[in-house]
Amino acid sequence: MAAEEVLQGADHYKSEIERLTRELSETTHEKIQAAEYGLVVLEEKLTLKQQYDELEAEYDGLKQELEQLKE
Repeated sequence: MAAEEVLQGADHYKSEIERLTRELSETTHEKIQAAEYGLVVLEEKLTLKQQYDELEAEYDGLKQELEQLKE
């Protein structure tokens, strides 16, 4: 009887370890996906910032040119 209880306990712990291992794997995968998405967002933000800076410089140049033409 005690041997059966030990085996049942061992099976329970084995099942629990397998479940926790699966959950850890899924969570790790989700974190990796979130990190990859974050990197894409940061890259897009950098690209947009560069475009903004270029447009702002072009605007300033055109504004100065307009002022010179007005004079």
